Amino acid sequence: MALGAAAQYRESVPEEDRRGDQPVLVSLEDALKIALAENVSVQLADLEIEKAGYSKKGTYAQLFPQVNGTGSYQRTIKKQVMYMDGMGGGNMFSSMMQPIFDALEAATGQKITIPEGDSSSGMTSDGIEVGRWNTYSAGVTAAMPLVNAQLWKSLEVSGQEVELAVEKARSSRLEMVTQVKQAFFGVLLAKEAFDVYKEVYENAVTNFEQTQRRYNAQKASELDLTRSKTAMANAIPNVYNAESSVILALWQLKAVMGVDLDRNIDVKGALDDYSGQMLRDLTEHEEASLEYNSTMRQLAIQAEELANAVKIQQYAYLPTLNLSFSYMMNAMTNDFKFNEYKWTPYSFVGLSLNIPIFSGGKRWSDVKVARAQATQLQLTRLNTERQLKIAIRQYLTTMETQMKNYESSREAVALAQKAYDISAKSYQVGKNTLTDLNDAQLALTQAQLAQSQAIYNFVVAKSNLEQTLGADFIDSDGNYDPALYNRQ
Repeated sequence: MALGAAAQYRESVPEEDRRGDQPVLVSLEDALKIALAENVSVQLADLEIEKAGYSKKGTYAQLFPQVNGTGSYQRTIKKQVMYMDGMGGGNMFSSMMQPIFDALEAATGQKITIPEGDSSSGMTSDGIEVGRWNTYSAGVTAAMPLVNAQLWKSLEVSGQEVELAVEKARSSRLEMVTQVKQAFFGVLLAKEAFDVYKEVYENAVTNFEQTQRRYNAQKASELDLTRSKTAMANAIPNVYNAESSVILALWQLKAVMGVDLDRNIDVKGALDDYSGQMLRDLTEHEEASLEYNSTMRQLAIQAEELANAVKIQQYAYLPTLNLSFSYMMNAMTNDFKFNEYKWTPYSFVGLSLNIPIFSGGKRWSDVKVARAQATQLQLTRLNTERQLKIAIRQYLTTMETQMKNYESSREAVALAQKAYDISAKSYQVGKNTLTDLNDAQLALTQAQLAQSQAIYNFVVAKSNLEQTLGADFIDSDGNYDPALYNRQ
């Protein structure tokens, strides 16, 4: 019936993490440091900031010239035909154009037939094919905006996107810190419950041994012996369940810390270490403010973004001015003798002015949609602020209630311990029954668990309150600093 191995956590530990089978002890500060470096949600939030920064740079790139190289090749299937009128008769047209056609024939090697025309009307009956079979072009084009109010305002919005990503990263860190705190406190609560149930089992073993001795001396009945043995047997499952709760709580802590679940770690301290500052913590947070609340800050940034979005849609009514440049090289041939090609350049620089006149009401509708979104966000912000204030009051009320429960349970533990000691002494001398002793043990167990539960509920409510207030990662100047973490 011995339970000597009950306190050994049943988990496989890598060889490099073993120190004589002794776990590595971590404090709350250590757990927060590890989580800030290893937690996946924190890493994802940092990548969001990086992504928003690149997006901002991409928006600023629109202010610079956009330079592109172009190249094309065309193969003519059917050449265009040109007709010429008003030349005063076919013979006159032939005599005037013959020198030009001779030169073209000499250059291209292609015989050009002069179409016959109607001398009376001055019209040629057949057209003249123009162009060549192969056309090549290559060059560089560039364009940049000179006046574009929408683009300028969008640059401001892109900067706010980066600011919003930073605030979201802070929110992720606040949530992660709260999870680590609560997981850490959960381990402490599970360990204290384990200690309580282990003490109950040890008392049951002591009572059973004492009852067995009295039974052998014929000073106790078989009923008392059976009851003491039953009490000892009933205490064993509670110890195993409490041990499993400790292991599961440690797994949960390691998961939120972002470390391997097989690492052999344990936590420092006890819940009672946080009882001495309960009154101070409650007093410090009585003047609660939403100034650093991450949700409210995100909504404020989004409100600025929507205000700029309205202006962006309004700026769609303004003209835009763009500068463009192009330099092209063209070649037209009938063969594929690339070394004999003659390339002719073509280039231009120009300004283009775009004045919006009519779009079927689209710009007007876009402005209305942006204003409706801004109004929706304003209402959401008011409702969120109300809900957060209610949550703050609930956390403060819970902290105050749990502080009172702790004071009552602490007194109850002292009285229950005294009653159990008296009952145990009385049972030893035969002035008390085993039932009375078991009742005293039950009262002591309940008082001890209630005391630990009161502290746990207080610190959990406090961690939720600190997340709501955004108290973590704020330095003395009120600036966000991810290197900071809450020190208990």
